[in-house]
Amino acid sequence: MRAATKTIAILAMPGVQLLDVSGPLDVFAEANVQAQANAYRLLVIASRPGAIRSSSGVRLMPDALVGEEIEGPIHTLLVAGTPHAASAVSDVGVNAWLRKLTPKVRRFGSVCSGAFILAQAGLLHGRRVTTHWAVAEQLAHDFPSVIVDADAIHVRDGRLRTAAGVTAGLDLSLALVEEDLGREIAVKVAAQLVMFFKRPGGQMQFSRKGEAAPTGRSALQEVQRWVAANPSLDHSVASLASRMGLSGRHFARLFSQEVGVTPAVWVEEIRVAAARRLLEAGDAAPKQVASQCGFADVDTLRRAFQRQVGITPAEYRKRYARAAD
Repeated sequence: MRAATKTIAILAMPGVQLLDVSGPLDVFAEANVQAQANAYRLLVIASRPGAIRSSSGVRLMPDALVGEEIEGPIHTLLVAGTPHAASAVSDVGVNAWLRKLTPKVRRFGSVCSGAFILAQAGLLHGRRVTTHWAVAEQLAHDFPSVIVDADAIHVRDGRLRTAAGVTAGLDLSLALVEEDLGREIAVKVAAQLVMFFKRPGGQMQFSRKGEAAPTGRSALQEVQRWVAANPSLDHSVASLASRMGLSGRHFARLFSQEVGVTPAVWVEEIRVAAARRLLEAGDAAPKQVASQCGFADVDTLRRAFQRQVGITPAEYRKRYARAAD
């Protein structure tokens, strides 16, 4: 006897990132094909009447509206992200609907910045989640009770499932298919969609930490530009403080307050970012990369790289080095 059809509902707010919706839908639809059964019924839910205009301009026609009666129980509810979810004004009606509905579903979660919508509804208190690396720090700052894993591709915490940026929604959906229909069907879905069954590494390999614009007062920004332009030089607290004519203690306190991390952490991020660029270029030997980026040796480079990116320099080069002309 075949299992009952599971209803997957995706809430898509105005300005939704299209792939946050279409990616999971394609995974579940392909699971129906591979299982040769109607394992999933797929619904898109809008917060207001009419077509949903995505961030790319493409419009989606929803199957239902927030607050409307939906035939049959919802098994899994996912909230798709939008490029501006982190700064968007909370929708009171959507919050109330989410709080009412989530206790009734088997699973709920988010894709990308959709985690902010769940957090605004008060549904992530004390929960471990992930979101797009670019807004992970903001999520942790805005909602201190939420435990944010900035490197995870997707996270499972009880009934809650959250995915990192955009394409990670496919990874999460494939994991849900494996939960529901088994590994064999999930592997077939991955093969048909030409995607990893289990993606190697975390999402920090895609982040561009260390390449953000300088922040803080102008003198601090000048120091940051100096470090970025000369990653191989001595950038101890004492040497950086001397450039500003400050004591080491005063400089370290000022830097942490205005930049948000300690000088040592920031310098490591800058050096790793420089190493990434050299590895992507593909022609420098490991010792050269370490030396040109200010690391004492290859082992120090490897440890810092794994801390910041989640994979080794060798693995990173294999995946991202530019092809030879």
